[in-house]
Amino acid sequence: MVGFRIDRRSGVATYLQIVQQVRQALRLGLLEPGDQLPTAREVVEATAVNPNTVLKAYRELEREGLVEARRGLGTFVRKSLSAPLADSPLREELRGWAVRARAAGLQRDDVAALFGAVLEEQFRAEPARQTSVQGDSV
Repeated sequence: MVGFRIDRRSGVATYLQIVQQVRQALRLGLLEPGDQLPTAREVVEATAVNPNTVLKAYRELEREGLVEARRGLGTFVRKSLSAPLADSPLREELRGWAVRARAAGLQRDDVAALFGAVLEEQFRAEPARQTSVQGDSV
């Protein structure tokens, strides 16, 4: 079962944080088809968020076809997002990098900011590289 971590200072709506965390769990293989999500009551007790917020997140996931609500039973995963990344060699490399970053004195927010900046840089630069390669071949 997935446990949600809500960051009230992030600027991201609480329901979106729940949606993003479910998507991430699906990508990592932590949730698989047939698994049950925590009930709204369990999420409320663990995170102190409004029950309507949890229900809104679950409805969004249901709209995306990732989960289904079964009346009286709960909310269950319908499909995964991709091949599980839990066993990826890249995960181990990233884990090693995170260990080194922490040993260098970086805090969680520092690591997230650094990783996010590099990630953004790489994915923003990708279309430019493709364009130049295509331009060179014409």
